[in-house]
Amino acid sequence: MIMNITIPDSGEILFENKHVDDTFRDRVGYLPEERGLYKKMTLVEVVTYMAALKDCPKSQVKEKLDYWLKRVDLLDYKNKKVEELSKGMQQKLQFVTTIIHEPEIIILDEIFSGLDPINIELIKDIIMDLKQEGKTILFSTHVMEQAEKICDNLCMISGGKKVLDGTLNEVKSQFGNNSIQINIEGDGKFIKSLPGVKFFRENNNFIEIKFDTETDTNKILSAVTEKVFVKRFEIMEPSLYEIFIETANADPNDFLNNGGNQYA
Repeated sequence: MIMNITIPDSGEILFENKHVDDTFRDRVGYLPEERGLYKKMTLVEVVTYMAALKDCPKSQVKEKLDYWLKRVDLLDYKNKKVEELSKGMQQKLQFVTTIIHEPEIIILDEIFSGLDPINIELIKDIIMDLKQEGKTILFSTHVMEQAEKICDNLCMISGGKKVLDGTLNEVKSQFGNNSIQINIEGDGKFIKSLPGVKFFRENNNFIEIKFDTETDTNKILSAVTEKVFVKRFEIMEPSLYEIFIETANADPNDFLNNGGNQYA
């Protein structure tokens, strides 16, 4: 809707207190989830063409192209055709086409999908640099760990309604401090059946649980140490992953009617 691809049923979209129009698109870098590149073009041709669609002069592309291709490890492929690139390389190329015209607003939809860990870190570093330059970045993802590391402000939509909105600290404060992270040696599946445990997630020997507010955490610690060796036992804020699961499984109407207090 921001890009005027889908027309809103109601409401309005404003930028700097003005309705967005076709000229607004030139100020935006938009990377949709469904990628699209011209496979028979070279990297230079694709970037130059995409930049021209944003009214970006060829002189600017020529000045910036080598820098950005080098930044995403594609400079050696500069004059090769897009079809010769791997899927991950094509994704990095499309990211370059999104930012080459130096947009004020950058909209990224599932930017890390299909990238290996090294390239995820590479793109993440670039995003953080763009943030430091004052760019406004709208970032859509289902991977909560990425959102927790990158985003200043969060918004979650469930059932077509906004159910969470605010800074990371504001969102987490709604869910209290009744979470525990545990590092153990041994099988920790028994922890999910301990009295008071209402959420359980295990990743190898790292376990995250959420407990009822009236639960005695010392009893949980004692029950765990009786069966396995505990390396770390820390009471902390819930992760964004846990908040996502709890909120997504709730009735959006109940959540909105209670102002989120049922999760405090």
